[in-house]
Amino acid sequence: MSVDVRTITESEFTDWLRALATGFLRPPVVREDEAAERLPHMGLPRIRGAFDDGRCVATYRSFAQELTVPGGGKVPASAVSNVTVSPTHRRRGLLSRMMDADLAAAKERGDVLSTLIAAEYRIYGRHGFGPAASITEWEVDVPRAGLDARWAGPGDGGRIDLVDGADVRKLGPELHERFRATQHGAVDRDERWWQLGTGQVVMSFQPWTEPFYAVYRSAQGEVEGLLVYQADEKWGDAKQPLNTATVRDMIAVSPAAERALWHFVCAVDWITTVRSGYRASDDLLPLLLPDPRAARIVTQADLLWVRLLDVVRALEARTYAVPGSLVLQVHDAAGLAGGRFRLDASADGAVCAPSAESPDLTLDVRELGSLYLGEESAVRLVALGRVTEESAGAAAVADALFRTPRRPWCPDIF
Repeated sequence: MSVDVRTITESEFTDWLRALATGFLRPPVVREDEAAERLPHMGLPRIRGAFDDGRCVATYRSFAQELTVPGGGKVPASAVSNVTVSPTHRRRGLLSRMMDADLAAAKERGDVLSTLIAAEYRIYGRHGFGPAASITEWEVDVPRAGLDARWAGPGDGGRIDLVDGADVRKLGPELHERFRATQHGAVDRDERWWQLGTGQVVMSFQPWTEPFYAVYRSAQGEVEGLLVYQADEKWGDAKQPLNTATVRDMIAVSPAAERALWHFVCAVDWITTVRSGYRASDDLLPLLLPDPRAARIVTQADLLWVRLLDVVRALEARTYAVPGSLVLQVHDAAGLAGGRFRLDASADGAVCAPSAESPDLTLDVRELGSLYLGEESAVRLVALGRVTEESAGAAAVADALFRTPRRPWCPDIF
């Protein structure tokens, strides 16, 4: 009997959740109340599954998202999540069948691209996704950092206040909109994100620990930064505090706010270690410390992957560092975004259109995804044999156009 791949029905949702848990090596037991809690917020029409003799053996879901691109433009995206294949059904093409159908539907809807967070590196490149934004996590040895232990607040006229979850739900959404308007790679956060992130909504199957919330207000009283952190309780010999603060979220719209919030969390009494959470790989944190070596890298990895579905709209949505032109030959095995395109960038914006001119660069849609947000270098990709330079110097031109002064960053896992 062949495996049936399709969108699921409401009655199959509990079985789908069981398969999801199986794929992520979690106990394969799903309570009915868990299914009832999750179903209204999962977007049933975009949940796909593979069924063998009536049993769900693979899972896949996508949902609407908005991605900020260089220059502050925002494009509609199809975010992919909850991808699993049960160990009994690997290597049968089930993921390919689910993804092919979903990407075709996304293109039909008019989504410019698709995004995902890749748990495994080797899977998604063959579906046209390229790593487009990386992350770094630091662990700060606070006593070594060289900060003044008597730090009593920002010296710029601003202030830091501890607030509660209700305050964050009021202040956070507007602050995040300002933040993501300037941070390429960031994605939107809906009302439910803030409800779950502040404990207003607690799912019965997920334990909730209330964190600390701190906001930075400028001298003019404007909220410019938000810090969310948790702390453990650990004591060494002779009752010496050895506590770690773990940052769950930190967004800032000014360097002053960023500096003040990092210095604040490093100055909390009894905190001897600060874990930064996943930050942009060029985050300011280490250099905000008198001794940057106090910040030790503990994680460095790709995070956000991008798969272009509409090359013309994608390339026209972002800005470019310098004026210039390129003709790109884009290969796409799925037939969704391939073709030859001429990009003309200027201070007035970008124009992209199909072209019959000889290409300057030949590349797969996967590599174009890696270049799109400014993360990767075309010169590096040529050296790796993953991009072909058809005209001399074209890779350097691509880097001058596509690279950005700051690295792209997606603060959210989805």
